[in-house]
Amino acid sequence: MIIQSKRVWIGGQFSAAQLNIQGEKIEGIYPWGTKEITNTDKDYDNLRIVPGFIDVHTHGAYGFDTNEAKPEGLRHWMKQIPEEGVTAILPTTVTQMPEVLTAAVANVAKVAEEGYEGAEILGIHFEGPYLDMQYKGAQAPEAIVAPSVEQFCMYQEAAHGRIKYITLAPEHDPDFALTKFCSRSGVVVSMGHSSSNYNTALMGIANGAMSMTHVYNGMTGYHHREPGLVGTAFRVREIFGEIICDGCHSHLAALNNFFTVKGKDYAVMISDSLQAKYCPAGNHYELGGHPYEVGEDGLARLTGTNTIAGSTLSINKGLKILVEDAMIPFDAALNSCTINPARLLRADNRKGKLSAGFDADIVVLKDNYDVIQTYCRGTAMLSV
Repeated sequence: MIIQSKRVWIGGQFSAAQLNIQGEKIEGIYPWGTKEITNTDKDYDNLRIVPGFIDVHTHGAYGFDTNEAKPEGLRHWMKQIPEEGVTAILPTTVTQMPEVLTAAVANVAKVAEEGYEGAEILGIHFEGPYLDMQYKGAQAPEAIVAPSVEQFCMYQEAAHGRIKYITLAPEHDPDFALTKFCSRSGVVVSMGHSSSNYNTALMGIANGAMSMTHVYNGMTGYHHREPGLVGTAFRVREIFGEIICDGCHSHLAALNNFFTVKGKDYAVMISDSLQAKYCPAGNHYELGGHPYEVGEDGLARLTGTNTIAGSTLSINKGLKILVEDAMIPFDAALNSCTINPARLLRADNRKGKLSAGFDADIVVLKDNYDVIQTYCRGTAMLSV
């Protein structure tokens, strides 16, 4: 099958090109007009064709939460989420009791092994329970515990080795034991929900941490005499940083500051979305066993408080906010939801860009950032 447009994102620019899709892969990419188009091919004229989006931090949508451990809910989520251009994902847990987390990661493993349609499950993001009480945010305080290699191994066994990313507070990890264990066993360590100072965060990086979880939120802020985790994210340019790009979790100016510092290679856009995403307003929801509400601004807050619990952001909308409102260059904004998360997860040998031999994860965008079509490993997911 040939997919073509006069604006295909190749090498950091739009070019008139044809993508030859064979099965799940891009077989080759050719100049516009090289191959004759048939009625089984797709000509998108002047619409933008970009790589599929990757969301490494998302708890749920469509009424489903990763912690619920329901196979049909996870399958529905994966099948529907390409509507916003997402082609790969890390279902993300939230701090809860061991039996809940064990069931949650086992459910992801079950679905991944038995089969599903849509966005590819690249692994599990294990957010907590190894967090800090002061910066727990909406995480359940009764379930927060000290980091334990032994306990983590129990979760990883239940997940059949599919935990690929973990958020933890480095100041509570004695001798950085879990940080070192995870990084040596191929699990990306991200520092977050943490009261860490600059020096402790720096040592976390030295012992294997590669990322920061939703920078600005759930961490020590920046002060010129105490840089904190935000200052560490700014100072150590080569560490990845997740960022929620809804314009609410962080001011547009703060988004601009973050991307200015991190450049186009180390910012990772996330949705941090909850089960309320794409659900009717007024419904009742829980996160980690605690009730929350969704406001008119799209933010989820713990019921009766101003504590932010997460978002209902779609990635294509986040891309628009970055470019149109936060004034981020298009290449840097697009990298943050394509090649950068692929590099973070060490999946950049097959994900994150349009290139021969890569997975045919493709998004067709209008100029207003609406998604016209999404291809997940070569399969068209939207009815157009």
